[in-house]
Formats: sequence, structure tokens, C-alpha cells
Amino acid sequence: MNNLETRYHKEVVPALVKDLHLTNMMQVPRIQKVVVNIGLGEALDNPKALESAVGDLTQIVGQKPVVTKARKSIANFKLREGRQIGAMVTLRGGRMWDFLDRLMNIVLPRVRDFRGVSAEAFDGRGNYTLGLREQIIFPEIEYDKVDKVRDMEITIVTTAPSDDQATMLLQLLGMPFRKG
Repeated sequence: MNNLETRYHKEVVPALVKDLHLTNMMQVPRIQKVVVNIGLGEALDNPKALESAVGDLTQIVGQKPVVTKARKSIANFKLREGRQIGAMVTLRGGRMWDFLDRLMNIVLPRVRDFRGVSAEAFDGRGNYTLGLREQIIFPEIEYDKVDKVRDMEITIVTTAPSDDQATMLLQLLGMPFRKG
């Protein structure tokens, strides 16, 4: 078991039961999955960009991403339905805990001028979305082999019924939220 997962079971669950006054262990909020997404508008003009993004995402998460396609045509963006415009990975189980551990303890502190992540990026249903400006902050990515710096979006899906409970869960796990 991953040390973050062990910490969740040994420290976070009892703390949440106590703080939230829960009577049933199944009510304790937990992390269901983590979705990592890279949107590539440039893939319309440059098909190599998609291959590069898929390679970077594979290195970062250790799992092959799914190539996403446009759902509808948008003339202003020169986008047709069915065109490949992104890549995403859904992590569950051990890979999810490994990724979260690396994200919180290694990757986020490497961000330049890092003061914490925003505590207001919750969606109202207990899910947290974090946007990263560059993929090169991950130690798996070699800076010399990157063709272009790309944004990525990380969504942490929890079973928490409210944003407050999800915030408590992530804080206890060690998510570095911005103070004040």
C-alpha cells in the first residue's frame, strides 16, 4: 500500500469521523478517482502535437491516455465533430494514490513562486479541479525533449457531499491550500 493511502486509512478516516460526527464508516468521504486532462487546440493544425502530449501524459501517470474527440462542430474554432483535440487519463486504486502522493509532495512544491493551491476550485459537489501551466514541473519529463509547454487539468473526484467535507479530506491528506 502507498504511504498516502496508509495515512488516509490510519489518520484521515478517524479524524473525519470525529470532526464530521459520522456514525457509519461508509459515510467517510474518500477519493474515487483522479482525471488528468490535456486539451490540445493546436492538434487541429499539428498532428504531431497530439502524439507528443500522449507521450508526456503516459510518462507522468504511468498509464496510456485516451485520445478525446470533439463532440460538436464549432465554425469559429475551425473545429469539426470527431476531430482529435485532447488526451485524458482516469486513475483509480494504487496508481491514483501514487500520483496524488507525487503531486502533493514533489510536483506542487516545484512550481515557481508557489504559495499554495486555491481553495475555491471546488465544483459544489465535493470535486476539486487544479490547473497546471506546464507539464515540465513533473520530474518524469525531460526538459530537453519537450517540444512545447502545455497546460493540464487535474480533477480529484471525491465522495464528499459538500465542498467543506472535500476540503477537510484534502487538507488532512496534505494538499497545500493557500492561506488567507
